[in-house]
Amino acid sequence: MSYLVLDRISKRFGGFNALSNISLSVERGTARAVLGENGAGKTTLMNVLFGLYRPTEGSIQIDGKAVSFRSPSDAIANGVGMIHQHMHLAEALTVTENIVLGLGGLHSPLNLRRHSAKIVALSERYGLAVEPDQPVWKLPIGMRQRVEILKMLYRGAKILVLDEPTSVLAPNEIDSFLERVKALRDDGTTILFVTHKLDEVMRIADTVSVMRHGQLVAERDIGQTDVRQLSRLMVGRDVEPVRVPRQAAPGGPVLECVDLVARGERGLTALDRVSLTIRQGEILGVAGIDGNGQSELAEIICGLRKPESGSIRAGATEITGLGVSARMRGSRIGFVPEDRHGTGLVLDHSIATNFVLRSFRRRPVSRLGLINARFIAEQARWMMKRYDVRSRSPAQPARELSGGNQQKIILAREIEAGPEILIVMQATKGLDVGAIEFVQRKILEARDRGVAVLYISTELEHVAEVADRIAVMHRGRFTGEVLPGEATAEHIGLLMSGLSVGEQQ
Repeated sequence: MSYLVLDRISKRFGGFNALSNISLSVERGTARAVLGENGAGKTTLMNVLFGLYRPTEGSIQIDGKAVSFRSPSDAIANGVGMIHQHMHLAEALTVTENIVLGLGGLHSPLNLRRHSAKIVALSERYGLAVEPDQPVWKLPIGMRQRVEILKMLYRGAKILVLDEPTSVLAPNEIDSFLERVKALRDDGTTILFVTHKLDEVMRIADTVSVMRHGQLVAERDIGQTDVRQLSRLMVGRDVEPVRVPRQAAPGGPVLECVDLVARGERGLTALDRVSLTIRQGEILGVAGIDGNGQSELAEIICGLRKPESGSIRAGATEITGLGVSARMRGSRIGFVPEDRHGTGLVLDHSIATNFVLRSFRRRPVSRLGLINARFIAEQARWMMKRYDVRSRSPAQPARELSGGNQQKIILAREIEAGPEILIVMQATKGLDVGAIEFVQRKILEARDRGVAVLYISTELEHVAEVADRIAVMHRGRFTGEVLPGEATAEHIGLLMSGLSVGEQQ
């Protein structure tokens, strides 16, 4: 008998069918990958299992017992834990305080030293080493994810849902994370691994379920499938790497940064005399492990952060002292940030409103302070069709969309504003193969219209697919520049670790 059974689960939001008659059976101590395009219903299904949503129809059984969850607390009490794509930690609290937060009720004594000892023992058992007294804000992303997992295990989770768990990790953290997940599975924890990364599925899953448009379209044992077949099942067609031939040679310099120096949030040097030039109709890719100055570089160019020294020119104009609005208007800079939720979108606003965030003070979006709602709705419908944003209507809140559709809204807003310079950060992070293909094609089309693109990503293979040149960052400096196809992954990996071109020879 299967340990976890989801029986004919359906979920409707008004007239929209997010899930239609989904049935899954998962054996104890196995890893089930749940695949699908962004918006296929994967996270919605997991939210039903975790008690965040109640199913419109269907039932859940755990270890032969019918269960019904009104909240995540009910799910946790029945041994179900979920690690969300966007972490839910209180940064001001310590590791121990985060893990025990909410345990024991208001009137129970809280012995943090005893809890810390138990947490250390649990972390050692699964190879999830943490410092229990360390404040979470000081931890790197990979360590924070360990805290999230320990929080669920400490509450007795026997079923662990991991929703796009590696989308927040640097490349050098992914291998060790997958090994920890395997250890959990081998110790008897049942894993539901929601992802779009097919290579990780092949490494960790015992079985695979593929969803499309809210329906279950296929199930496979991992030994009976391969990456190409899974990709085809996810998207409904063959997906090939994006290869768009250049339509024209690059023009003159459009963006020039000279000797930029800046500090990060913790007062440490983030940029150390960084210089770059991007020409008209050219994509400069910036590769590197996250946290090596890429975010600060993008924010300084866009005007969100001031450099301590150095200069920035857009064409013939010095823009170092200009604010964000002036740069967007005068120099026509577009910015696709890495944080879709915190910076890219107003989540509680509609899709239509998010499309016009750059232009709501100008005609035809508004006149004399009055919003032209009819124009905004018509514009949104056109943008949704052009950029394949899948939703119920332009009035739907951006919060309710999948990550891929949220990314398309931001990309559409910035590209359709007609920028001369486009700064793109982590454009493909957390996206499925179909959405990645679409996003990269739009960026390449912008390049061929003459836009100068700064493409920053920790996903090296995606940088190599679109960039005309690749610069590698390490500890706030460029360690080298290579041409796609002329350098091996090993060579670029050495640059990412801080070994300059001269030191490799």
